[in-house]
Parts: sequence; C-alpha cells; structure tokens
Amino acid sequence: MTLTPSRRATYGPRAALTATATAVMVAANLHGAVVARADGGPSVPPGTEASASAPVKIDPKDPDLKLPEGATLAAPKVLDIKSVVEDQGGEERRSDTNTDVTFALQAEVLFGKDSAKLGDEAKSRIAAIAAEVKKQHATHVRVFGFTDNLGSSEHGDVLSKQRANAVQDVLGQDLNDPNVTFEVRGYGEQYPIADNSTEAGRRKNRRVEVSFPRTGN
Repeated sequence: MTLTPSRRATYGPRAALTATATAVMVAANLHGAVVARADGGPSVPPGTEASASAPVKIDPKDPDLKLPEGATLAAPKVLDIKSVVEDQGGEERRSDTNTDVTFALQAEVLFGKDSAKLGDEAKSRIAAIAAEVKKQHATHVRVFGFTDNLGSSEHGDVLSKQRANAVQDVLGQDLNDPNVTFEVRGYGEQYPIADNSTEAGRRKNRRVEVSFPRTGN
C-alpha cells in the first residue's frame, strides 16, 4: 500500500509521521449510484467524469432489472472511514477507523532476530501505545503477533505468540489497570500485509499489532 503524504505530525518522542485518509461513501437506489470521490471532490454519478464516455441508456422496463418477488433493497449506508499514519521508515503504522485504533510495530524495532526479548526502544514505543489506550478509555486490548513465511510454519506460530506475549506484558505494566483485559494470539505467517517474496515485504509482515476500540477522542 502506498501512502500519499498529506500532513506532518509528531508521534511519541521519535518519529515524524505522514498521514493520509481515504474515505469512500456509496449510496445506491433502483435508478443508479452516487459515489464520493476519494480526493474529497464533489459527488458525481458514475460515467460523468471528464474522461468518461456518455452514460449507457438503460431500459427501465428490462425484466433483468426487476427484483425477485419478495426481495427488497438494503438500506444505503456510509462505509467505514479509515485513516492510516506511518512513520517515514515504515517501522510503525497507526490505523484509525470509526470503531477501532490499531498500531502495527515491525519486529525489527521490538526484537532481535528470531528473538522475543524486547529492547529499550520497544518499551518506549509500547509506552506511547499505552498512553493512547488510556486516552480512549479502552478496557479490551488485542495483541496479535505475525511473522513472514521463512522457516517452518510451526516455528512462526510459536515465535509470533511469544512476541505478542512480550508486548502484552509490558503494555499491562504500563497500563496498570485491572479493568483492562487482553486477547493475545500468535498467527505466524497467516494474514500477511505485504509480498513475502521480497525482504521489504517480509519486514512488514514481521510485526506485532495492538488494537482496541476508540471512543472518538
């Protein structure tokens, strides 16, 4: 995924961040659809953009356009809005939706190679995440570990769970709140977010994700 820088902000004591937010809203009815452009421009019916050809004329009496007997259209809705912020080195990524906040930390900034022992820099990054958990008043936190596809699948499952446990231990100490519960899992090489055929992609896949509900603060 390529992020287009749109603003600069400061996250924690270390990283300059670039951000982009992309929102797509779709509303549909029997006669057509209206789509809001991702660049924030005005909504236009499909096919009326400058580069598009004239709309195709539709026969309203075409039987293929009729709903089956007893069927109804789903209510139109606004799709989820997602904002993604990633530091310049790609070592840390924050995703915000209407309902959740997710931090993804690359394994290289947390652990040594093939290790689940956290370094000093990792603890400062986890402390910043703990501050955000407190800000959102979250009481349920998910900590999931992931690896690339090198080595055996079994080893990846074990290592990813060990790394998730290590992050959860420090996060729990920073929060020091008995009302916060944790869900900790190790998914190994499952759910890659980048191409495992390149080292750059594998680096992104080796990660620990921390997610929790947002309150809108």
